[in-house]
Amino acid sequence: MTAAATERLLREIARKVLWLSTSIVDSANHGRPNSGGVKVGGHQASSASMVDIMVSLWFSELTRHDRVSVKPHASPVLHAINYLIGDLDAKYLTTLRAKDGLQSYPSRLKDPDTVDFSTGSVGIGATAALWAAMAHRYLASHFDTTPRAGRFVSLLGDAELDEGAIWEAVADPSVARMGELLWIVDLNRQSLDRIVPDVQGHRLMGMFEAAGWQVMTLKWGRTITALFEQPGGDELCERLEAMPNEEYQRMLRVDPVEVADRIVGSGGSDRLRDLVTSIPAAGLAAAIRDLGGHDIGLLLDTYTKVDPTRPSIVFAYTVKGRGLPTEGHPNNHSALLSDVQMGTLAEAVGADRADPWRAFDPGSAAYALCAERGATLRRDPVPEIRPDAMPASLSRRHRAPISTQASLGRFLAGLPREAPDAARRVVTCSPDVASSTNLGGWINKTGVWSAHERPDWFADDTERVLKWSEGTHGQHVELGIAEINLVGLLSELGATWSRWGERLVPIATLYDPFISRALEPWSYGIYAGGQSIIVGTPSGVTLAPEGGAHQSITTPSIGLEQPGCVAWEPAFAQDLEWCLLDAMNHVGVPGGTSAYFRLSTRPVDQALAALPEDELLLERRRRHSIAGGYRITTHALEDEQVTLVGVGAVMPEVLAAAETLAAHGVTAGVVCLTSPDLVFRSAQGRGSDIAATLFPGEHPAPLVTVMDGHPHTMAFLAGLRGDRSRNLGVSEFGQSSDLHDAYRIHGIDTASIVDTAMTLACR
Repeated sequence: MTAAATERLLREIARKVLWLSTSIVDSANHGRPNSGGVKVGGHQASSASMVDIMVSLWFSELTRHDRVSVKPHASPVLHAINYLIGDLDAKYLTTLRAKDGLQSYPSRLKDPDTVDFSTGSVGIGATAALWAAMAHRYLASHFDTTPRAGRFVSLLGDAELDEGAIWEAVADPSVARMGELLWIVDLNRQSLDRIVPDVQGHRLMGMFEAAGWQVMTLKWGRTITALFEQPGGDELCERLEAMPNEEYQRMLRVDPVEVADRIVGSGGSDRLRDLVTSIPAAGLAAAIRDLGGHDIGLLLDTYTKVDPTRPSIVFAYTVKGRGLPTEGHPNNHSALLSDVQMGTLAEAVGADRADPWRAFDPGSAAYALCAERGATLRRDPVPEIRPDAMPASLSRRHRAPISTQASLGRFLAGLPREAPDAARRVVTCSPDVASSTNLGGWINKTGVWSAHERPDWFADDTERVLKWSEGTHGQHVELGIAEINLVGLLSELGATWSRWGERLVPIATLYDPFISRALEPWSYGIYAGGQSIIVGTPSGVTLAPEGGAHQSITTPSIGLEQPGCVAWEPAFAQDLEWCLLDAMNHVGVPGGTSAYFRLSTRPVDQALAALPEDELLLERRRRHSIAGGYRITTHALEDEQVTLVGVGAVMPEVLAAAETLAAHGVTAGVVCLTSPDLVFRSAQGRGSDIAATLFPGEHPAPLVTVMDGHPHTMAFLAGLRGDRSRNLGVSEFGQSSDLHDAYRIHGIDTASIVDTAMTLACR
């Protein structure tokens, strides 16, 4: 088939895709009952601008090895294409935004057809493909059985380039050598509320070029480019190039007979006027809409020029709403076509409103190409994984005072020796804080991963403690100080089991005060199927000398409230070991979950944990620890006058308070929670019965809860039995101080705990 014939065929398919994608939104809003009265919505105009780009990819360029992130508001285009190639049953075309139907935005886990990346949180979906490419590189360098991958393509709107997540990813030095990345920007010059002001394309292009990307621009199609070659065409080109976005968009909305005068304006030459008036009004109106992102032949030619040695980006100029009655209108973002307008569109594309889902006739060239592309893009099933189980515990005994952060370092350093098969699946990440979060021992043993071997210029430095040896077999990935990049990569490392059938257990460390900064993209990664472990350390006002700007307050409740994640805050090294091994067992497996650990740099006397010597009792303690918590005191429950509940670094104060109370004749029980999250689930009737075990209904007692975090985190415990309770914690910004002053300032010191407990117990 000739290039011209191919282009004609793809344009025929593009008209069908435009109709189907528009009808998917129309049917959702006008074709089914709406008992709730809430607008269903959808994005017909945003979809229309992407049609030609996506048709050129799916029906000519992509292979089954490629992975594509589709801009959120173009999901109807993706579903229309999947329907035509046999990847989506027709019954779903009327179900956009309905229960068990097509999701509002592409969802990898919830849509019924093939979706490579969940998008919807602007900027994050586009960068997910980048981090997936890096995750695949890591996987392939460690496991010979890793299936091959092709290009990682991101389709994004120009307004997405306002998002910081984009630029944090683009600026990372490792990205400049990733030739498998291809981004295509739907540059339609509109965002949700407005026309993007001024002409900023050149600025954006320069920013990508500075980061080492190949930049290609498709501003004008071949039809109008031919006009530029005619007498006066150079001035026509200059006029259109210099025209502000708002003026160009307005010109799209006027009667075609007005277009020539608007182009010439008050300063145009006679040559320019002669050129534009020589073209029939309808032809001139069509010519100014001839943008590069709608020229399928030009798009196909551009794909052949992509440099495979570095990331590439194509700025494809488009018209928002291309081909619809609303095209170019500044308020068309979520506008819905009327019944009359749908009829007009049907006539324009040759569709039948009475049979909107009719595909191509069997025997037609378009039908044959759809079938061919469906077969070409069909993927083999992902291999079923057989995960290496983590041991229940390790052999190390924890006796000397140590912090949970330091315990993490010892745990990871010892894992390759005690569980080598499990350890080879572990990959750690950090945003330039690996050494300060105690990953040094692990890094010395496993090395730092790089997509390319790099010389170690400090190998002969005898004074070096941290061996920063970079190569393709390292198991630690160090990124720059950009938490969004960290969790973006973490999420994709945690999705390799479902993408390529190879399990990884990714663990990231970052300072706990920055958890909030990383939360939204990490949460979105969990929603998209990524399973990982984040260690926030050091945490709380326990980091007293650092001051209020570096003291995390709300993170415990953030962790408890994050779907698809278990939040942990162990106090002792043995608890950390047990809980971390349990969390690792649930990462990178079907039905798995992510985990968030909140750790501290405060050394704690490990004898305070009062670990049982008896093996059976020790195993019972382990089971309680991984269920959410355990009791340390051993008195009879009926004698308990008050129960002290502690979490994490404040357990020394809680236990000291119990001793002081005992000296004053008040019997205080002590409960150490490793995970308020799991105890809350138990209280809600989900998971284990640990809540009833720790707080038996037949032995109520007033509660004093204590944690280095917001006190509301454990307020739910009062509802278990209706106990009177006081929740001690941190609800104000901190300040630089020593540890004891910090605890006293916020009322989580021993004296405050004793005073609160006495008040409750003596009522």
